[in-house]
Amino acid sequence: MASTPTVDHRLSDRDENVHLGIWDNSLDPALTVESGDVVRFECRGAPNGSLDAESTVADLANRSSAGHPLTGPVAVAGAEPGDVLQVDLLAFQHKGFGVSYFPPGESGQGLLPEEFPEPGIHVWDLEGDVGRFVNGIEVPLDPFPGVVGVAPAADGEHSTTPPRRVGGNMDVKHFTAGSTVYLPVEVAGALFSVGDCHGAQGDGEVCLTGIEAPMFVTARLSVQTDMAIDQPRFETNGPFTPTGHDERMYGTTGIADDLMEATRLAIRHMIDYLHEERGLTRAEAYILCSAAVDLKVSQVVDAPNWTVSAYLAESLFPPTDRTDREE
Repeated sequence: MASTPTVDHRLSDRDENVHLGIWDNSLDPALTVESGDVVRFECRGAPNGSLDAESTVADLANRSSAGHPLTGPVAVAGAEPGDVLQVDLLAFQHKGFGVSYFPPGESGQGLLPEEFPEPGIHVWDLEGDVGRFVNGIEVPLDPFPGVVGVAPAADGEHSTTPPRRVGGNMDVKHFTAGSTVYLPVEVAGALFSVGDCHGAQGDGEVCLTGIEAPMFVTARLSVQTDMAIDQPRFETNGPFTPTGHDERMYGTTGIADDLMEATRLAIRHMIDYLHEERGLTRAEAYILCSAAVDLKVSQVVDAPNWTVSAYLAESLFPPTDRTDREE
């Protein structure tokens, strides 16, 4: 992982520095900083401490439902409506474990709730840059914050579940160390918060969760007065594949006249492959798809049907199980 830069401020995950499940521009800042200052945020995992390295599927019934625990808000001096907050994501440090899970199908959550009536969980051993799954499968870690945003102008409490024009629960897995996120400011001080950190995630986060992990996030917050954007923008170096290099992939497709149905088909077919050819249970396959399978919209011009593709890197599997091994 990248070395931690010089830090101007540290913000712990104590209760007074965390707000649960809401954006609200009336919240008092936990910290006020100058433009250009570097802050090290301690972020709780998405389950807000209700799941840990010893958790089992039975513990999901007691999982916190309070919403994303976000560290902040942090006021940035000089930020005014119409400005842009530049967030340079400098470093991440996980705490050695993460969890991926999905609730019972009756919740209606996730991409395929009707196919998984019973809940599922995997506790990940995170060591360095690797997360360990089952059957010798290892997922490279590239940590990022699922939620990065500023307070909206509209008064009152607003759920953190949907992303907004001021950011929030965007779940862009390429907000990795070295990336920069630009957020439109709607209130004085911007009121920046961060959390919902993931050790890794597939584009799609299909079972509802990535590798949810408590983590330290180090970021530089700078006010830009000469920019005007309507929604978040970003710059990133990826990685765009698990290893950061071009590599062999296994792909499935979903073809339908509705993009969401095409997405469901692509993931169903990948689950079939992982179950029938790789020996995973269907629940394990669903979780691995959420943590490591990337969804791509392949075409939206060949009416009436659209194509969504799902990509899985062969490098996740032990060498003896790979189809890309040398003969």
